Amino acid sequence: MKKVLCFAAALCFMAAPAFAETIRIGLMAPMTGSWASEGQDMRDIVTLLAEELNAKGGVLGKRVEIVVEDDAGDPRAAALAAQRLATRNVAAVIGTYGSSVAEAAQNIYDDYDIIQVANGATSNRLTEKGLNFFFRTCPRNDEQAMVAANALKSMGFSKIAILHDNTSYARGLADDARKFIGEVSDAKVVFFNALTPGERDFNTVLTRMRASDPDVILFTGYYPEAGLLLRQKMEMGWDVPMMGGDATNNPDLVEIAGRQAASGFYFLSPPVPQDLPTDEARAFLAAFEKKYNKLPGSIWAVLAGDAFTAIVTAIEGAGSTDSKKVADYMRTRLKDMPALTGTISFNSVGDRIGDVYRVYQVNAEGAFVLMNP
Repeated sequence: MKKVLCFAAALCFMAAPAFAETIRIGLMAPMTGSWASEGQDMRDIVTLLAEELNAKGGVLGKRVEIVVEDDAGDPRAAALAAQRLATRNVAAVIGTYGSSVAEAAQNIYDDYDIIQVANGATSNRLTEKGLNFFFRTCPRNDEQAMVAANALKSMGFSKIAILHDNTSYARGLADDARKFIGEVSDAKVVFFNALTPGERDFNTVLTRMRASDPDVILFTGYYPEAGLLLRQKMEMGWDVPMMGGDATNNPDLVEIAGRQAASGFYFLSPPVPQDLPTDEARAFLAAFEKKYNKLPGSIWAVLAGDAFTAIVTAIEGAGSTDSKKVADYMRTRLKDMPALTGTISFNSVGDRIGDVYRVYQVNAEGAFVLMNP
């Protein structure tokens, strides 16, 4: 028995340097809940990037380990996930999808001096708080709202119904869109209200919207509700066009709505995965498909991959995992970093610089088609 215990102690002693040579990066993502497909793609992309990096020697000569916590797409769960990650010796955290969910974790990470790089949290106010360690690889709501206002103007719509879901992302985008519509055109917002996310029957709000006689609906919430709205709108015989914000960019929308109801739906988004412009992005997507026998469902998981690349690039550039040094590098020295969705730089408050929204439309086959690239 003594020999066994001595052998076990020796193994623990030998394993300690290996642990010391590991850099842990957290991933906070919706692994369960209505946004689970986003979170699972986030995990798969970040895992593959870490494997590829480790095969090349890691970062600072150390192996990168991904530590995943499920936020379930819920602010309360996100706060608990953040607390768990904060005690797991992570150098930084990627995530998450959803502005209200990311916001629930912001102050926790800031209190622990842990860098958080969000990939799908576009609410303006997230970077207006003066937090030292918050960044995002996705653009802001106000950029999206201006594109929406100009797109609606160019399409000739004059009476617009705006529907949101009262989350910080959706309400902020709705408010910005209403403001910019008034600035760029003579169009009128004839309806402005909210639904309750997670509900299944939207006939009441659809009936109220229909009574306002809009010639287009702008929905600023998420894809599960958008899919139901499209399906129930068709079932009630109302063929008014509908445009969604970037949170409707997910192929599950077509599955929820059905191809017939989804056909013709417009949405705003950074380039979807199949439209990414670089050879590096195409090579990575081919490797992803080979490993997982699928492609990422939306751009938001790919933006989690860009968050990973930004973090490890900044750690390498700063020569340290010290969060203050890494955050400073990200703000002041990380310029035009090649990434899956294009080049990335951050401004002084942690916003990504220079990304551009596009307008997509769902075709009769359920595919997402770029309009006027």
